[in-house]
Amino acid sequence: IVMRKAGIEPSGEPDMSAWNEFLARMDSATDTVTIGLVGKYVELQDAYKSIDESLFQAATYCGKKVSIRYIHSEKITPGNVASLLEGIDGAVIAPGFGQRGIEGKFVALEWCRTHDLPTFGICLGMQCMVIEFARNVLGLKDANSTEMAPNTPHNVIDLMEEQKSIHNMGGTMRLGAYGCTLRQGSRVASAYGSLDISERHRHRFEFNSDYRTRFEEAGMQCVGENPDTGLVEVVEIPQLRWYIGTQYHPEYSSTVLSPSPLFLDFMKSAIAYKDEKIK
Repeated sequence: IVMRKAGIEPSGEPDMSAWNEFLARMDSATDTVTIGLVGKYVELQDAYKSIDESLFQAATYCGKKVSIRYIHSEKITPGNVASLLEGIDGAVIAPGFGQRGIEGKFVALEWCRTHDLPTFGICLGMQCMVIEFARNVLGLKDANSTEMAPNTPHNVIDLMEEQKSIHNMGGTMRLGAYGCTLRQGSRVASAYGSLDISERHRHRFEFNSDYRTRFEEAGMQCVGENPDTGLVEVVEIPQLRWYIGTQYHPEYSSTVLSPSPLFLDFMKSAIAYKDEKIK
């Protein structure tokens, strides 16, 4: 119809086989996997729409339905974290900006890490993984991002060096697709089936590589980096079931016909964890 409106006579019918296969998978899915999404914008209907869709796509390709439990990070405390996260099969720590709700994300991450729950941190979620690990494993109790605490003595997340002299922050973010080289043998490389990937970014602050050796010696590995700048893009804890943080946004490129490999691998881990709990 669109082609005819443009004065172009279509030839043949569109190939809908891949779309129809996805619909068949969706219709045949019966069992449900529950994912907790921890963020501070959960009261907004479409704030995490790209993540919601990526989880749905991954679950469908795994033959499952997905139930997303939205957990407001401002309301998480050490006293209620267990009850808020109880029963979920995996957790996504959402992206965002600013101080509000950040401490709740640290509490949730400590619980996820110490209970070996499949956990996926995206952008700020990855940065929160780094900060929580610095505080509770490295013993750097005042560790933080200079976005939240400009005078922190342990700036494990900091501004990119070339942006420290910029005072007008409007349009200075690291935006668009960048290459990333993954470490051979890492879980994330296995998920992608490749050591060289490209993913989209939307952020300004970065992992502070001055602390890289301390993190890796304590168990959090920096398994992805930009080949041109050496900036850390991916962290993971190999000793855990699935504990991965990405500075980039894999949900931006996930589609019905080409779901994100990382969301697929996360979903498989959450399903395996659920099956293990049942057994």
